Amino acid sequence: MKHTFQSALLTAIATVTFCSVVPSALAQTPPASSTAPAANEYKIGAGDVVRISVYQNPDLTLETRITEAGIVTYPLLGTIRLGGLGVTAAEKLIGDGLRNGNFVKQPQVTIVVLQVRGNQASVLGQVNRPGRFPIEVADMRLTDLLATAGGAAVNGSDMVVLSGTRNGAPYRLEVDLPTLFGPGGRDKDVLIQNGDTLWVSRQPLIFIYGEVQRPGAVRLERDMTVMQALATGGGLNLRGTERGIRVHRKGTDGKVQVLQPKMDDTLLEGDVVFVQESLF
Repeated sequence: MKHTFQSALLTAIATVTFCSVVPSALAQTPPASSTAPAANEYKIGAGDVVRISVYQNPDLTLETRITEAGIVTYPLLGTIRLGGLGVTAAEKLIGDGLRNGNFVKQPQVTIVVLQVRGNQASVLGQVNRPGRFPIEVADMRLTDLLATAGGAAVNGSDMVVLSGTRNGAPYRLEVDLPTLFGPGGRDKDVLIQNGDTLWVSRQPLIFIYGEVQRPGAVRLERDMTVMQALATGGGLNLRGTERGIRVHRKGTDGKVQVLQPKMDDTLLEGDVVFVQESLF
């Protein structure tokens, strides 16, 4: 009986000691910050339409458009600049203003971007959905923008041109799309910035006519040879001869040169391949 009473007493003391120590230890551990901005968080831009709300304060809800100067007029705080800030930073700015002004003790501010108008890039040319698209994340890359436009069309070129401004200076970059998916391609997949324009030109063509099965315009593939071009045109017909193949090529002076190529010679954009009729 005495042994049972001592055991119960020791258990009670241990419980009281644990309850008094643990909360103290927990109090010394700072809570994880819930307002840490994400690395790819969208930055509010001029023209964007946002909704600002404060938990349990419906009178402070505001739906407004960011002016060209990047500012809004918010109740109790007046004019504040949100342009260029991430959503988390903008929420903190308003929350600090309400707290420091003793308007709301512990404000929980939420900003929702309803319309993205301030950060946009354009995709033009031979794509499936040309147009102007919002840059919804800070790390949007060239391939992301092209995918947003539905990708290059069937007649789109592998070479694309990205133009815009960087550090206040005009910016122009030619990009060979297949290289983006090879070794080190991520480094060439550049970041998109507000106001950029991506141009996808038409795939270069060559022309085949004469004694071939399917004369006409042919898409010029990378490093395409005369033999490959003829194969694309269905090959020679019964009257055609390899000895009668000629390539008409415009020189830098604008004059057309007539060449007698080998079957493994590489063709250039605009070349005209003519297959003569066999004399025998």
